[in-house]
Amino acid sequence: MNFSLKQVADLLQNVSTVILTAHVHPDGDCLGSMLALNEYLASRGKSVKMILDDEVPALYKFLPEHETIGKPTTKVISADLLIVLDASDIERIGKVKEHVNAPILNIDHHISNTKFADYWYINSKSAATGEIIFELLKLLNAKITPTIATCLYTAIATDCGFFRYANTSVQTMRYAADLIEFGAKPNAISEYMETKPLESILTLAKVLETLELHHHGKIATITVSPDTLDTLDSTEGFINYPRIIEGVEIAIMFKVMNEGTIRISFRSKTVDVSKLALSFGGGGHARAAGCAIVGKIEDIKIKVLNSAVKQLAGKTL
Repeated sequence: MNFSLKQVADLLQNVSTVILTAHVHPDGDCLGSMLALNEYLASRGKSVKMILDDEVPALYKFLPEHETIGKPTTKVISADLLIVLDASDIERIGKVKEHVNAPILNIDHHISNTKFADYWYINSKSAATGEIIFELLKLLNAKITPTIATCLYTAIATDCGFFRYANTSVQTMRYAADLIEFGAKPNAISEYMETKPLESILTLAKVLETLELHHHGKIATITVSPDTLDTLDSTEGFINYPRIIEGVEIAIMFKVMNEGTIRISFRSKTVDVSKLALSFGGGGHARAAGCAIVGKIEDIKIKVLNSAVKQLAGKTL
């Protein structure tokens, strides 16, 4: 059922036990949104639990209360409501879908959302789910503490490339300014996010050696091997390097996982890569999307590149 933000607010006021979750391979938006909403709900006397079917990447471990995020088990738990944040389909929450027995509320901003939940609020015009959570908390007359402000500023800033990407709007900038007034410190957040271990920088150099240009230089790819992934906590930001090459319209990063799955990230300057990701069972934003495919990297690479060429030509995928 399609909910208004007011209906979402009313629903939250009328539940007692809440489970919060977000997508696997967590980013700043899903983590910041979840942690901010968790603090508010707990302050209202709700019984709240955060569960994530993945690890919190090291670069986000400055976020307050991240260490309280649990993992799903084989035991099924019940709640009044399972809130799924920043996930466009049910598969994106991993094992949480089998771990929790509760009606699902989905709050999201992805244009590729499949409307899988019992209730959903989706605003694809928002730069980040963090923007929606900020609007929701204001509607609830919530006290925006410095920790909530830190989480929501991180959510918004990371999903719009620290205000560089095309999804950055006037509203995005105003919300960021508001959150600074509430106690978020952009310099401290940026310092945490930009600080990398030496191994990450050395590994980036190796990954850039795999750089390839295709289709007259309009498509750029990099490939991350399983051995490389074993030495890294995160490949966050790697995809930006092929994207900024002059003439490149679509950048693609292939991450070869040990279990035979290829995780693929898409970035673009003008092309809607959410359609490209959706054609392979994934999703995301017009300029940033992703998917996962099981198979051999050589075969998958050919299929994905062929689809990317079609996308550039404006053909139906």
